[in-house]
Amino acid sequence: MSAAKQKIVRRPISGVFLLNKPLEISSNAALQKVRWLFRAEKAGHTGALDPLATGLLPICLGEATKFSHYLLDSVKRYQTTVRLGITTATGDVEGDILEQKQVPVLTAEKIEQVLAKFRGDIQQIPPMYSALKRQGKPLYELARQGIEVEREARPITIYQLDLLEFSSDSITLDVTCSKGTYIRVLGEDIGQALGCGGHLTQLHRIGTGAFDLIPEYTIDYLETLTEAEREALLLPAYAPVDHFPKVQIPEGRRDYFCNGMESNIEHAAAAQVLVFDAETCLGLAEITDKKRLVPKRVLHLNK
Repeated sequence: MSAAKQKIVRRPISGVFLLNKPLEISSNAALQKVRWLFRAEKAGHTGALDPLATGLLPICLGEATKFSHYLLDSVKRYQTTVRLGITTATGDVEGDILEQKQVPVLTAEKIEQVLAKFRGDIQQIPPMYSALKRQGKPLYELARQGIEVEREARPITIYQLDLLEFSSDSITLDVTCSKGTYIRVLGEDIGQALGCGGHLTQLHRIGTGAFDLIPEYTIDYLETLTEAEREALLLPAYAPVDHFPKVQIPEGRRDYFCNGMESNIEHAAAAQVLVFDAETCLGLAEITDKKRLVPKRVLHLNK
């Protein structure tokens, strides 16, 4: 059998890789490529990017997948460019053109007046081209059939919205936002508020939770490394929740915790804590008001 056809031997490796996702590849395709390069038994990403979007896509391998939902719910930061004067069916360059309007003369002051309306807690109507479901069917499937259904506005928070640069027909923004925010819709709404509409031509994620983009961490870069060099790039499996308070396991209780059993602990009550045995993270737990340490996510690490 040729080397190309040999079955990849998976291994129980755990950790987080901060992938810089390239253009025109789905998040799932990027995930599978990273999983293959690490020969990981299990892997998951932490919030999909569209094929036309690039940037930070944390990949959780092995036991790190137990914490991936914390990143799904985390604050995200993007840099995006909005082409003004043209609206499309999808809110980006992939969609058919719906309308064209003249772009007004832009100034930094005029743009800032509009951006100010979108900062803080706002309501946003999800797009038809999204994975949200209506009666079990994704909205994008309905949209491709030419069907549009009513969507309720949802609360989101725009923590930061800064103008980076602008031209006669485009603006480039730095956006920090809550989960559930559609940057395509934000771009469309800002275009409408400027009186001309717009659509995204570029979307680049530069932050997820406490993680910042490392530009060189690409699939191409991974392919140049040895397996040991790739492993050295991994963050610990508990990295998505590294900001939680940390406690040491009570003496003699490590095996009890690893088997999902509660313990008494002399520690002030906290909602959730990371539990360590010396330098080894055992998992995530809750300390109750009765000073009981209750395991919630137990890590079974091989190294």
